[in-house]
Amino acid sequence: MMLFITDWLLWLKSSDLGFDAWRLDFAQGYSPEVAKVYVDATAPTFAVAEVWNSMAYDGDNKPEYDQDPHRQALVDWVDRVGGAASPATVFDFTTKGILNAAVEGELWRLIDPQGKAPGVIGWWPAKAVTFVDNHDTGSTQAMWPFPSDKVMQGYAYILTHPGNPCIFYDHFFDWGFKDEIAALVAVRKRNGITPTSELTILEHDGDSYVAEIDGKVIVKIGSRYDVGHLIPAGFEVAAHGNDYAVWEKAGAEQVTRA
Repeated sequence: MMLFITDWLLWLKSSDLGFDAWRLDFAQGYSPEVAKVYVDATAPTFAVAEVWNSMAYDGDNKPEYDQDPHRQALVDWVDRVGGAASPATVFDFTTKGILNAAVEGELWRLIDPQGKAPGVIGWWPAKAVTFVDNHDTGSTQAMWPFPSDKVMQGYAYILTHPGNPCIFYDHFFDWGFKDEIAALVAVRKRNGITPTSELTILEHDGDSYVAEIDGKVIVKIGSRYDVGHLIPAGFEVAAHGNDYAVWEKAGAEQVTRA
């Protein structure tokens, strides 16, 4: 069976279909060693695994503050598939779960005790694929949906932060957020934000989260309006919407990527 699957993947790469990257569905249903066979044998340019494990919850049915065991399991999966040398990554379900709760007036959750982002992006951002919702968590299945009235706060976070952000089709094409999401993508590209960009968290309170990325971009999410004291001179608003804003240094130029 494994030989059949790898042969099929190699055919997808060599055919006119143009596939060169894989999404490993339900990856907790088989071992990382099996995933490693697929990845090593087919050498994709990129691979992302759906390793969807349950988070720890407190008595109020909210994620516990410390989700280190949850993100450790994701980091361990990447290590067992080949670590830094492998093209394999994981969907950052830790960030997804924490962000779901944080935007509901608990933005203090968006920092860990070491001052880093609390998801996989805080430990190994190059291997973290961040997202707001996907076809399982949102859409018609709605198994773990992001708060619908705060979706753009989620995108303001993932599209300015380290990691490999991905955009949900429904949000872009069906929910009317195309222009707002595109504006955030443009900020990311214009300022050369990468999966390993430097993150500095400036404020983390119930109603306000402010962070600086690479010294070039500042993002605020939350209902608090007055954060001007955290915005240095020479920064201007580049994107904004309901309870979020993004600033960049004046005169930011398009970054050309190889």
